[in-house]
Amino acid sequence: MRTGDGTAQTRAERPAARILLVDGRGRALLFRYVVPGRAPFWVTPGGAVDPGEGFAAAARRELMEETGLDRDCGGEVARRLVEFVTVEDVPVIADERYFRVDVDAHDVRCDGHTELEQRLMREWRWFTPAEIAAHPEAIFPVDLVAMLAATEPRDA
Repeated sequence: MRTGDGTAQTRAERPAARILLVDGRGRALLFRYVVPGRAPFWVTPGGAVDPGEGFAAAARRELMEETGLDRDCGGEVARRLVEFVTVEDVPVIADERYFRVDVDAHDVRCDGHTELEQRLMREWRWFTPAEIAAHPEAIFPVDLVAMLAATEPRDA
């Protein structure tokens, strides 16, 4: 990546575990971030993998911290490599591993949020795929509707 003055800027590597949390009505849980100087955006639960932690363990920890749901997230269902600037203004290349968790229903608890999440994650909401596709604010991952369809459990 090049900066405004033409010099190269390196990106930090950021392994991350993200969760596709889907309720019995086919809705995905998303959190809305309001970051000063940026347009608001929505993301799936999840976050950075801690040093020495595996992706599956990080997914379980992030699910518990962000939603209050303590459960094994199963195996990876998708992987993306994406470049972006974190809410702390750090340019990264993220190795995002996705885990799908289906629940009948869940009352989200946010008491495990970090101080940063408490400041920036202003709300959460369950979205249908149609609502995701039509929503005026940015939603990440950008291909979330396709990812949900591709990972939908199939009847045996």
